[in-house]
Amino acid sequence: MLMAYRRLLVPSQSTAKSRFAPLIPRAARRQTILALALPMMGGMLSQNILNLVDTAMVGTLGDSALAAVGSASFANFMAIAFMMGLSVGVQAMVARRTGEGRDSVTALPLNGGLLIALGLGIPWCIVLIVCTPSLFPLLNDDPAVAADAIPYLQARLAAAAAVGMNFAFRGFWNGVNRPSLYLRTLVLMSASNIFLNWVLIFGRLGAPELGVAGAGIGSALATWLGTAYYLYLGSRHARKAGFLRALPEIRLLGSLLRLAIPTGLQQTFFAAGFTALFWIVGQVGTAETAALTVLINVSLLAILPGVALGLSAASLVGQALGRKEPSDARKWGWEVTGIGMASLGCIGLPMLLFPEMVLSLFIHDSHTLELARLPLRLVGATIAFEGVGLVLMHSLMGAGATRMVMAVVIGMQWLVFLPVAWLLGPVLGLGLLPIWCANVSYRALQAITMAVLWRAGRWAHIKI
Repeated sequence: MLMAYRRLLVPSQSTAKSRFAPLIPRAARRQTILALALPMMGGMLSQNILNLVDTAMVGTLGDSALAAVGSASFANFMAIAFMMGLSVGVQAMVARRTGEGRDSVTALPLNGGLLIALGLGIPWCIVLIVCTPSLFPLLNDDPAVAADAIPYLQARLAAAAAVGMNFAFRGFWNGVNRPSLYLRTLVLMSASNIFLNWVLIFGRLGAPELGVAGAGIGSALATWLGTAYYLYLGSRHARKAGFLRALPEIRLLGSLLRLAIPTGLQQTFFAAGFTALFWIVGQVGTAETAALTVLINVSLLAILPGVALGLSAASLVGQALGRKEPSDARKWGWEVTGIGMASLGCIGLPMLLFPEMVLSLFIHDSHTLELARLPLRLVGATIAFEGVGLVLMHSLMGAGATRMVMAVVIGMQWLVFLPVAWLLGPVLGLGLLPIWCANVSYRALQAITMAVLWRAGRWAHIKI
């Protein structure tokens, strides 16, 4: 596997200059990459801190309340996953126009994204809010859990349109190289969410004590507050770019949807794939499921720098293509990949060398900790290669190759990994470690595929 990566990423000296740039960028380009990526990392970190604080607050209400929030939060993610595709579509179109020097129209894709978010999000959330009492018991039929989860989920769904609008704004700010505004808004949302949860869950400052439902209301209000702040920032910083000054053309909306729909479907299938994985491991045992929960959460937290770098690469690639410089776009993709591998490799060292220390923060049962120890070491040993897949996947999406990425991601997860996991777990009864080895292998195969697609260069001819 290592040799395969070496052949893909470090070609022979005779072809390196003609095929792609070195993985280590020069100082000026490295500063450009980090200036884009660091604010995104901060924003994502603040969101994860928010989730941890939210969970800790609700956890004081008991196991039933915690299970309700966990189940409903995942259901909410499933419901809004499609809306996340707006960020990729808006960012790709904005970055391309920025590179073309068409500064007066860079906000038109944002206008289209906001229109789509409202047009789809409002009726979608109304339907789901009405159907939640009937649908949620399919996920968890415990009456005590459902009693808390249903009002919580309904409150979260009331912000579905705001989530879509916020993702459209994220794509715009990243596309024009202003991720600090994205960071600023996420910090505001996180702080307001913590405050509103404290007030509404526990009935502080004269407010009614709403318990779990209060957590849902607080999160929804914080999301809409973030939308309002984004609108303020847009009116202040993007009016000259056409923000809310003209309705987008039908052709632009069609182009935006062609970019956004594949990514939205990819996110939806990705979320559903996690559901399937938890169900598969659940057939193996409760301790294995608990270990998997920690492994997934630690892994998702650890790859955040790779995601942020990938979003940076998407902007830099799109802008280079807008300038008609595909060779520079190719160079950005490889250079950000190099930084991603180095960053995630450093993050993986504690997991590789001291897995018990990391796991003991979350797992207190010795048997469960032992189940998770070797899988976490595998994460630490291979997470650097995860940077290849993350950065080049976002680079391809930034170039407009969203359908190509969707086919690879969905195909690898649903046609390769999940059938193998089912065979290794419930059918053969081999336990968590072989399933996790299959997970690591499929992610490595996906990274290699992204590298092959990036090297092939067909993405450079996509018109947006």
